[in-house]
Amino acid sequence: MLTDKAIKAATAKEKPYKITDGNGLFLHVSTKGHKTFRFKFRFEKKEQLLIFGIYPDISLADAREKRGEARKQLRAGRDPRHAFKISKLVGFDAGSKNFESLAREWYDLQRPRCVPRQRSIDRLRFINM
Repeated sequence: MLTDKAIKAATAKEKPYKITDGNGLFLHVSTKGHKTFRFKFRFEKKEQLLIFGIYPDISLADAREKRGEARKQLRAGRDPRHAFKISKLVGFDAGSKNFESLAREWYDLQRPRCVPRQRSIDRLRFINM
């Protein structure tokens, strides 16, 4: 199992190398010291590679979570690379906000600038739909 301490201790070498975590997840360390989380899997009898992101932008816990999602898609018979590409294009992720939360943020930002009557109108218009 990969640990955060091992990731921080990984340094650049003459050749790129991997530090495995298990179930296809590994950390790839380049010759320049860049660390990326990657997931190696087989789909339709071909070996595939999915890159989750650069450490520390993606934590070890996030990489493990994404590996779990990818494995679920594999069990369902779908290629996880397509799902990640679509989510990137659409801009959807698990932490994305819905309309109501965005409207509440906007309302809180606008509240000091508006008169009370306008605040109640905006609240009815955007939040209490």
